[in-house]
Amino acid sequence: MNQAAKQPFLLNKEFAWYVTARLIFLAGLRMTPVLLGWKLYEVTGSKLSLGVLGLSEVIPAILLALPAGVKIDRSNKQRLISICMLLYFAIMLGLLFITSDYFIQSNSTSVVQWSIYGLVAATGAVRAFSSPAFSAFLSQLVYPTQLVRATSINSMAWLLAAVIGPGVAGLLMGYTNVTVAFIAVSSLVLIAVFCMQNVKRKPVLFKPGNTRTWESVKEGINFILTQKALLGSMTLDMFAVLFGGVTALLPVFAKDILHVGPEGLGWLTAATYLGNFIAIAALTWKPMKNKQGQKLFYVVGGFGICILIFALSQNFWLSFAALFVSGLFDGVSVIIRGTVLQLFVPDEMRGRVSSVSSIFINSSNELGQFESGTAASIMGTVPSVIFGGCMTLIVVTITWFKAPTLRKLEY
Repeated sequence: MNQAAKQPFLLNKEFAWYVTARLIFLAGLRMTPVLLGWKLYEVTGSKLSLGVLGLSEVIPAILLALPAGVKIDRSNKQRLISICMLLYFAIMLGLLFITSDYFIQSNSTSVVQWSIYGLVAATGAVRAFSSPAFSAFLSQLVYPTQLVRATSINSMAWLLAAVIGPGVAGLLMGYTNVTVAFIAVSSLVLIAVFCMQNVKRKPVLFKPGNTRTWESVKEGINFILTQKALLGSMTLDMFAVLFGGVTALLPVFAKDILHVGPEGLGWLTAATYLGNFIAIAALTWKPMKNKQGQKLFYVVGGFGICILIFALSQNFWLSFAALFVSGLFDGVSVIIRGTVLQLFVPDEMRGRVSSVSSIFINSSNELGQFESGTAASIMGTVPSVIFGGCMTLIVVTITWFKAPTLRKLEY
C-alpha cells in the first residue's frame, strides 16, 4: 500500500487529484455524443447513421478489450492513463476540424459521415485501455476497507461529468456552434492531463513469469466464469442496456418529436445521468443493506418501465422525468455492480476483469445505439423504443429464474 493511501480518506490528495482529473476528462468526453449526434443527424437526416456512430466506437473497443486488460495489468497505470488522455486530445482536435463548416461545405455528406466514424473508432480503441485502467488504478490509491466508499465517489464523479457534459454541449450548440464546443472539449481533456500528473506512479503488481498474453486473457475470463454473482450482474446489465438504451435516438426525439433543439437534447442526454448521480449520492451517504441481488432485479425492471413511458411521451418534461427516474434505478445497479467488481476481484487481475466488464457493460451502450438506430429505421422511432423496453422486462424475468446466485446476493 502506497503512502497516499495511508492518509485519512478525505485527506488523500492523490485520490482527490485522480477524481478531479477523471471528472474533467469525462466531462469533455460526455460532450461529444451530443455534439456528434446532433451534427450527424443534421447532416445526414438518417436514424441508421446514429446507430452506426455507436457501432464504429464499439468494434475496436471490443476487439482490443481483452489484450488491453493484460497490457493494463502489466503497465504503470498512471502513465498509461496519461498517454490515453493525450491520444484523446489529438482525436478531439481531429473532430473539431471535420465538424467545422469549412470541412462540411468542402466535402460530400459521405466523406463527412465516414470521417466522423473513423475518428470515433479511434476513441473506441483508446477507450479499450483508458476505461479499465481508471477502474484498476483506483484500488492502488485507497485502503481496501475504503474501496466501497471510493467506488461510490468514483461513480459520482463519472455521473457528475455525464450531467455537466451534455448540458454544456447543448448550450454551446444552441448559443454558439460546434467548433466552439469542440474547442471546449479539447481544453478540458488537456487540463485533465495536467491534473493527472499530480498522482504519483505506483508499482506494477503483475507477476510476469512465463504466461503469454492469451493465457493471461483466459485467466481473466475463467475467473469471471467462476464468480456467478459477478457474471450475472454483468450479463443482466448488458442486455438491459442493449435493448433499453435510447441514447442514439435522442437527437431524433429532440428534433422531430419533442421539438426542443440542441439545448433540449443536451438536457435529455443529461437526465439519466442526473438520476444516476442522485441515487449514488444517496447510497454513498446511506449504503444499501440486505438483499442487494433482489434489488438489482427490481431496479433494472423499473428502468425498463421508464423506457416504455419515454417512448409514449410527447411532452418534454414527461420525457425528461422518465429518463431521470430511469437514471435513479440505474444508479442503484451501478453501485451494486461496482461494489461486486471491487470486492470480488484481486488486485493482480483487476485490469483483465475490468476489460471483460467493459465488454459486457460499457460496450453494450454502443451496441444498444446500433440496435436502436437499426430498429428505428425498420420499425419507426417510437415502436423501436417500445420494443426495447419490453425486451428489457423480458430479460429481467428470464435472469431472475436463471441466475439464483445473483438473486440471493448479499454483502
